[in-house]
Amino acid sequence: MEEILAEIGGTCVLMRTRLIARVVTAIHDEALQPFGVGAAQFVLLVVIGKLGPSSRAEIGRYHRQDRSTLSRNLKVIMTEGWVEEDPARAHGRVRPLALTDAGKELLIKATPAWREAQAQAKKVLGQAGTVAVMDIANNILSKPEAV
Repeated sequence: MEEILAEIGGTCVLMRTRLIARVVTAIHDEALQPFGVGAAQFVLLVVIGKLGPSSRAEIGRYHRQDRSTLSRNLKVIMTEGWVEEDPARAHGRVRPLALTDAGKELLIKATPAWREAQAQAKKVLGQAGTVAVMDIANNILSKPEAV
């Protein structure tokens, strides 16, 4: 058992990426807290803004997020009035989601805090780590069918 724990504890990519994610998330959560938004919801707002009016399924696929996590975060940002269903683009059971003016305003107001958090996160990751994280994520985003 000690051998297995040493192997996993010393080489596990999962443990390390989750550690990095928790540290970077905490930095952003702290910076965004004065705006009443958490890092997960902030990123979701950016995804929705970037995609434009999109279905929950499209958002989930792009963001690689399971249905329950996506629903939980959507509930928060919709309750706050930052995102709403776009009835003009609804078809069948699909009700596309879009940023509201309040959501756009939040992103504008929170951008300086986000920039500060970015600088802190980059300091923690170092230049090589930042480049590696960005390259890996951009590669995943450019090949949605591969993951």
